[in-house]
Amino acid sequence: MTTPPALLIAGHGTRDDAGAEAFRAFVRELGRRHPGLPVAGGFIELSPPPLGEAVTELVDQGVRRFAAVPLMLVSAGHAKGDIPAALAREKERHPGISYTYGRPLGPHPALLSVLERRLAEALGDWDPAEVTVLLVGRGSTDPDANAEVFKAARLLWEGRGYAGVETAFVSLAQPDVPSGLDRCARLGARRIVVLPYFLFTGILPDRVRRQTEEWAAAHPRTGVRSADVIGPEQELLDLVWERYEEAVKGDLRMNCDSCVYRIALPGFEDKVGLPQQPHFHPDDDGHHHHGHGHAHSHSHAH
Repeated sequence: MTTPPALLIAGHGTRDDAGAEAFRAFVRELGRRHPGLPVAGGFIELSPPPLGEAVTELVDQGVRRFAAVPLMLVSAGHAKGDIPAALAREKERHPGISYTYGRPLGPHPALLSVLERRLAEALGDWDPAEVTVLLVGRGSTDPDANAEVFKAARLLWEGRGYAGVETAFVSLAQPDVPSGLDRCARLGARRIVVLPYFLFTGILPDRVRRQTEEWAAAHPRTGVRSADVIGPEQELLDLVWERYEEAVKGDLRMNCDSCVYRIALPGFEDKVGLPQQPHFHPDDDGHHHHGHGHAHSHSHAH
């Protein structure tokens, strides 16, 4: 009987200790749910352990094949470039290993169900038909990734009875959170629930909540409430396993139709065909090594 590939979880990373520990606890829970299967997880930046250390952990257990799943909601620069480049580097560091690469989590129906639950918790006694939801994503310089957040917002709106679902971003993209709240108000919203489109707690979800509270204080005639992040729910655990099984079977339905590295999108034409390599963040904490240097570039491919 062939031994199934190990499972490697690739996380974004955060300077928030609680957020980083939530990721590590999530990886441990996956390991508990699948005894006998080596499971490890690491970060691309900002938090220990780095992804390379997680690969070494698997190799030290005798693993030669693994499937890597990016624990990310949208397919932005990390999922498209940084993780594949980091994995290619690890293959050079550990001759003889092989891997398959899964796809990001995306606006999966299971995650939409969790978002609906988070909204129900925040709504309290409010009538959903009188509430406008502001879904707030991380934000990216990749227009394809930002478009995926808008897709999630539309799917969340369909059939659930909210007055509307608008979209904003907490970094790198417009509209920002205050502008998104302004838009909701201009559209006539008297009650707004701000819903962070994030897996775990961290610096950016905290910023979303703080900006929401500041806007609400300046607009006392509008009711504003904040919902919680998705969190380590059963649906998320099941979805990661689904992405793992896809990767193992080679059943990857990646959508490349609007990928900035393949298609010349207005204003991003210079990115087409660029080789991908792990990037260095000059504002990284620097107390642990990410191995961003000495990277070997490779062509972008899904």
